[in-house]
Amino acid sequence: GNPLDAEPFNNPAIPWFQEARRLIGVKEVVGPGNNPEIIDWASDAGIGYDDDDIPWCGLFVAHCVSSTLTSEPLPGNPLGARQWQKFGAPAMPTPGAILVFWRGSRDGWKGHVGFYAGEEADAYHVLGGNQGNSVSIARMRRDRLLEARWPATAPILDAGPVEIATGETMFSTNEA
Repeated sequence: GNPLDAEPFNNPAIPWFQEARRLIGVKEVVGPGNNPEIIDWASDAGIGYDDDDIPWCGLFVAHCVSSTLTSEPLPGNPLGARQWQKFGAPAMPTPGAILVFWRGSRDGWKGHVGFYAGEEADAYHVLGGNQGNSVSIARMRRDRLLEARWPATAPILDAGPVEIATGETMFSTNEA
């Protein structure tokens, strides 16, 4: 079965992660045109965004958080993946945690953000948006992790790491 169907991933105390799970499979429209659902996430969260060709991993996280934790402050410019390093409070990688990764160069400005969905020896499994142009789970090299964060308005549920058997899935290298 799907590991996300088991505890601790189906815990109602992490409603932002339940929203993320619900959206698995949502895809952007490649080329001209946009998926109105993705555009609606931005308008509902009060974020200026009008083209799903613009990287939307931060928008996906902002939607999942703002639609379920209405008093949780979003980081300034939530479209910028690395801005999520300023979100909430530091946390351990655990179900529901927001993981921020570098992309391109550790010292650069590009990044990727998504939700912890398990781990294996050399990878985190990340439930995120704009992974293969859709909401999906991707394997991200552990050495790309910059920080794990937790919403300030939610009680920390440290379920600890969730080991997932090593898959045949290739590492995600470009989440843009």
